[in-house]
Amino acid sequence: MKHKTFSGKEAASIALAEKELAEAHITLDMDVISNLLHPDYMILQPSGRVERKEDVLNSYREGERNWDKALVDQLDIRIHGNTGIVTGLWCASGQNKGKQFDYQARFLSLWIKEDERWQNIAYHSTEIS
Repeated sequence: MKHKTFSGKEAASIALAEKELAEAHITLDMDVISNLLHPDYMILQPSGRVERKEDVLNSYREGERNWDKALVDQLDIRIHGNTGIVTGLWCASGQNKGKQFDYQARFLSLWIKEDERWQNIAYHSTEIS
C-alpha cells in the first residue's frame, strides 16, 4: 500500500487533530482530550513507564499537569489504510507534578480511524536539545 506525506483530506484531518490535542493541553479541555484519545491509547513516557488513557486523564483531573505552551510543528503524516503515522516536533512548557519543564521533542504518534473519526492510539517522544 502506498503512503502519503501530509497531503489529502485524511492527513489534513489528522494534522488538525494533532493541533487540537496540543491546544487542549493548555486549556485542559477534558472532553477534547478524551474524544481524541482512543480507548486503547497508550503513551510510552521518557522514563519507560507506560500510561493508558485513564492514567493520563486522571493526571489532568488531579491537577498534576499544567501547561503554559503546547505546540506541534513539522508534521510528516503518512496514511496506511485506516492508520495514520505522524512524526513531528513537540514544544511544551509548564509544570508536571510540581516540577517546571520546558522542552522540545521529536514524536511518533499513531492514529486510527474508526467510525469515521481519527483517534490517537499510541504516542512516544524523545527530547531533543
